Amino acid sequence: MAAVLLARIAQMPASNTGYFIEVGQAQEKKARQPACGDVFFSQIIDDGRRVVSVLADGLGSGIKASVLATMTATMAAKYIAGDADIGRAAQTILKTLPVCSERQVAYSTFTIVDTDRWGQTRIIEYDNPPFLLIHNNEALSLPTEEIRVPTSFNRDAVIRETRFTSRPEDRIVVCSDGVTQAGVGQPATPLGWGSGAQAAFLHKITSENPNISARQLAKVVIQQALILDGRIAKDDITCGVIYFRKPREVLVLTGAPVNRDSDVELARRASSFDGLKVICGGTTASILSREFKTPIKMDLSNLDPHMPPISYMSGFDLVTEGAITLAATARILDEYGNPDCLKPNAATKLANVFLDSDIIHIIAGTKINEALQDPNLPQDLDIRRNILRRLKRVLQDKHLKEVQIEFI
Repeated sequence: MAAVLLARIAQMPASNTGYFIEVGQAQEKKARQPACGDVFFSQIIDDGRRVVSVLADGLGSGIKASVLATMTATMAAKYIAGDADIGRAAQTILKTLPVCSERQVAYSTFTIVDTDRWGQTRIIEYDNPPFLLIHNNEALSLPTEEIRVPTSFNRDAVIRETRFTSRPEDRIVVCSDGVTQAGVGQPATPLGWGSGAQAAFLHKITSENPNISARQLAKVVIQQALILDGRIAKDDITCGVIYFRKPREVLVLTGAPVNRDSDVELARRASSFDGLKVICGGTTASILSREFKTPIKMDLSNLDPHMPPISYMSGFDLVTEGAITLAATARILDEYGNPDCLKPNAATKLANVFLDSDIIHIIAGTKINEALQDPNLPQDLDIRRNILRRLKRVLQDKHLKEVQIEFI
């Protein structure tokens, strides 16, 4: 199974058209290589009004390709974020990169997707497979302007630039040639998978799963490319997906309110919330079970010795233990990024909920839990508060989530 790397989600305040931009990615490094020679990352700029995503493919594979792809992606994002002239920016990038003495080409190719919350989109490509725009589950062809840029290797580089307005539910799919060339030489795909067959595959997947997230769609593409390669990656394989849609929100309830009179308000907030609802904490679950007169059922079928089990309560999408699970979730999102490669448990399930959401609302009770806190210590040393602060920092800084914490 492909290792999904740091599926990054970029959220911005919804415009009057309700746009949110989700950016997801999946990667698989070439077999027997220590590092992936492709690099994909996104960043929010202009106070959340724009998102820039870059896919760079270093020539060859391994550490050297990874370093050069990282250099390319970093420069490209910097120039685009600064609204530099694309021809001049591309020329600077290509002059900076070393040139392969045998092939007389630059050591990295790139695709840049620059879009804003109103859907204004610009895509700049150099020698990568062409992007696919999936609109109403169909791949669309768009007019492209070619810009010729002088280089130091005896030929002009051709930069493709495409401008258009993205609409709700549109998906932009970019990939390295490890995707389009997957399966090359096989009887069913002698010339590789190709963009046409990939577009047909995307049509099928999005038709069957119209709400599939960007990171899950990227993962499915990588899995299919691996299947075509006989499950042994012949090249670095990377897919990035930019998905325009309405925001997905989740409410997390953790900790008992400091005043018992607030229990009713906690239940009211949960009942009125329109989105996914999660409980983190046995005391919180007991309060809501009492207020809603709904039983809690613990799942003892797949116990993990290192993680408290999940539970079930009608009206809630996930019920877990509190501090231990929240701390483990923050660690997964910070150190691993991808919960799919870890053993399934309460923390990986919670991490997946966060990664598939855009706006995360956390209501945290401030009643002292003697099991977690010495009441003589100052509030700033409250373990639950510190866990939530770390979780918020990781979700915002590393996964670009919008996180709101309310203490009651």
